Amino acid sequence: MSDLDEAVLRLQRPVEALLFVAGEALSIQQLAKLLRAHEREIAAVLAKIEAEFTERGVVLREVAGGYRFATSPLARDVVEAYLLPPKTTLSTPALEALAIVAHLQPTTRSEIEAIRGVNSDSVVSTLLDRGLIAEAGRKDVVGRPMQYTTTPFFLESFGLRSLDDLPELELEPGQALEFDLASSS
Repeated sequence: MSDLDEAVLRLQRPVEALLFVAGEALSIQQLAKLLRAHEREIAAVLAKIEAEFTERGVVLREVAGGYRFATSPLARDVVEAYLLPPKTTLSTPALEALAIVAHLQPTTRSEIEAIRGVNSDSVVSTLLDRGLIAEAGRKDVVGRPMQYTTTPFFLESFGLRSLDDLPELELEPGQALEFDLASSS
């Protein structure tokens, strides 16, 4: 048995326990630091756990730059029915604003409004309340408007590992995403 195999056997249960109790996705670096192990050992443990849990009600998912246990897609409906109140969805205007923030972040409320063409106070407040976006400091322009970015909860909610997993914007040929920065300050 190799040293790596021994490390995997020794670390598998502690890694599983940490992933079970963590309220957020844990990165390989975090797990290695907590368990005083090498990152390659943790990566091997995660690969073994992922393989072992593939056909179970709980699976290992890589989201938001780390790993966490999640409900298997095959069991999702029954778990949601038990745990969640009736599904709350985002309105089309909220989804539009969220897409703008996700693709242009950091961005200001005025920039969101310039693209959408309507007042966005309510949808930005909704997105903040739901934890999908967060304040990210002030833009260094006249008026110093607040800037917004998406949160790790956004990544988790949409099953994204990182912002690189966002779908490409679908623009008409020759169309550019434009707005008047002078009026958005």
